[in-house]
This record gives sequence, structure tokens and C-alpha cells, in this order.
Amino acid sequence: IFDCDGVLVDSEVISCRAHAETLTRHGYPITEEQVLERFLGRSMRHSILEIESELGRRLPDDFNSQVYSEIFRLFAISLQATPHIAETLARITEPVCVASSGPPEKISNSLSHVGLYQRFAPHIFSAVQVSRGKPAPDLFLFAAERMQAEPARCLVIEDSLAGIEGAIAAGMTVLGFHGGSHCGPGYGDRLLAAGATAIFDDMRQLPDLARKTAQKPGRIAGFSAG
Repeated sequence: IFDCDGVLVDSEVISCRAHAETLTRHGYPITEEQVLERFLGRSMRHSILEIESELGRRLPDDFNSQVYSEIFRLFAISLQATPHIAETLARITEPVCVASSGPPEKISNSLSHVGLYQRFAPHIFSAVQVSRGKPAPDLFLFAAERMQAEPARCLVIEDSLAGIEGAIAAGMTVLGFHGGSHCGPGYGDRLLAAGATAIFDDMRQLPDLARKTAQKPGRIAGFSAG
């Protein structure tokens, strides 16, 4: 189970910039670094509820549309796939899917832009399909059910603390990826502290790392990669 932003596509810096600029424009001054720290891996709807509570008023009804309009504009200019992700996916023979906090249109836009959409379709799941997004386990459990897989046999690839917390709550094994442009010094250690079984910063490491993880007692079984 792959997260999308920050794992399949190097999009977190772009998304946080668009989010911060739109919030600031609507009277909630915040930097992209603060957005990254507070909301990475969480759904937009939960982030908005938190901000509206602090503001004491509602954001515009089209706030989401404004944010995503800016995100898509920036994606068209500068979005890149995570280095080596295509060759890594080609080595993985087990069923794969995406479980992202983003809405379906954002996930499909980003994956299509970098040529990865067909690798996962139709197994692409969004937080809008469940009542609670990450760090709750709902999205991961939903993905496992749709993939007809036992949670204990699922391996999650995540870059956010919220995602790691949700995967663990779902009873899954999770590897922390800290190779995105948003991951500063020490970020991998934070993923380990959050409960990641192991961390890595180069997608070419994933197949072997997943295989070794599957061989550990009490971990997933049956993973194979070419």
C-alpha cells in the first residue's frame, strides 16, 4: 500500500506552498514549513476544521477548489515522480495499491502527470471514501478490504507521521520513506520513532528492504520482487 504525495510523487513542497499561500490570503498567516509540520499526511477536511476552529469562522465554501487549483497549476509546471519509482514498481510482483489523504482528482492528476496512473488503477483509494482519514486506520483498512488482503499481510510505504500512525493502528507493517524534497535532516529518525519498522531514502532500496522485512518473525509473509 503506497501513499501518494511524498512517496510516489515528490509533491509535498508544492502542495504545502499552495496551501500556505491560500490560507494566508484568507487571513490565516502560515508558512509552507508550518503547513508541512502540522498537516503532512492528513486530509484537507480535517485540516480545515482545525483551522476554522482557531479562526472562529468558516473559510470560503470554495476554499478547497482554490487550493487545488493552485496545486494543479504548480503540478503542471514542476511535479516530478519520485526518483527511481518506475523501475522499483517494475520489480514488485505483489498486488499494489494507493491509499492517499488527497481527493481522487488530485491523486489521478499527479499520477497521470508522471505516468504512474495505469500502474495502480483501479486500485487507488482516497480519504474521502472513509469517515476518518489518517492518522486513523480507516483508509488502510478500506484499502486492504478492497484488495482482499488481511491487514497483517499488508506492507505500507509512508512518508508522514500521520500515515505511519494510521498504518500501525490498522495492524500493518510500515516502512518510512524519507527521500522526498520535503524531508530534512533527522526526518527519517522521526519516522522510526513514530513506529516505522525501517526507513529508506532511495526507492531502489525498497524491494530488498521489503523482502527482508517480510522474513522477520511476526512480520508480513509472501513478499516477492524481481
